[in-house]
Order: sequence, then C-alpha cells, then structure tokens
Amino acid sequence: MKKTPFTLYTHLLWAGLLFISSFVAAQSKTEKAIRSAMAAQEVAWNKGDLTGFMDGYWKSDQLRFIGSRGLTYGWDATLANYKKGYPGKAEMGTLTFTLLSVEQISRNSAYVVGQWRLERQKDNPSGHFTLLWKKIKGKWLIVSDHSS
Repeated sequence: MKKTPFTLYTHLLWAGLLFISSFVAAQSKTEKAIRSAMAAQEVAWNKGDLTGFMDGYWKSDQLRFIGSRGLTYGWDATLANYKKGYPGKAEMGTLTFTLLSVEQISRNSAYVVGQWRLERQKDNPSGHFTLLWKKIKGKWLIVSDHSS
C-alpha cells in the first residue's frame, strides 16, 4: 500500500504529540517528586529535626550550599551550619516553602526557584532560594542550594 504525503504527515504529527505528552508527563512526575521532598523537609524542620530536613540534600562532600556566610561544601558541613544557626525550636520556628517555578532542565536535573519563610516568636525572616536538583540512584536530591 502506497502512503500518501498526508498519511506520512499524520503519522509524524501523532509521533510528535506522543513525544510531547510523554515529556509533559515526565515533568509533572518530577515536579510532584520535588514538591513531595520539599513538603517532607518542611515537616522535619517544623518538628525540630534538622537531620530529617537534610534528607532532601545529596549526602556528599560535593553538595554546595551558598548562604549569608558564603559557600559551604558537603552534607556534614551544611548540617553543622544549620545546627549552629538554629540550635533549638525557638530559633527554627515554623518553616513554609513557596515554590515559584520547577523547571526540568534535563532527564535527571531540575531547577527550582522559591521563597522560604520562618514564623518565630521574635521575628519572621524570609528570603528566596534557587535549588539544583539531580536524580541520583532513583531519588531527587538537592545538589546545590543558594538561599538568601
């Protein structure tokens, strides 16, 4: 059976739509995983569990955290900085994240921009963050965090 140009274009159109829909589904699956991980971080923080909060980060010496004190390398050093800056529940307060954008930039990486806010007895500090997430061994983890 001879294929007409119309039939060929129809097949190409359907193939293109299938590709786009699979990419959109992958993006939403990635976004759901990242939102879920960040919700778990909020819960851990609000319980005063800094180690649980750090579960969202890549447990590696190559983790990068950029904050008001400059650049910190490594999961252990980042946790130590959190413990120093937030020694108790009063200093930790109640954390809320607001995600402004979640952009999948490759199959195994995503870029997230958002806001953080702490509600504490004495004040309510807030700021913004940019996070680079990578899928490592099947799990989405923060590999670079710039928070201000």
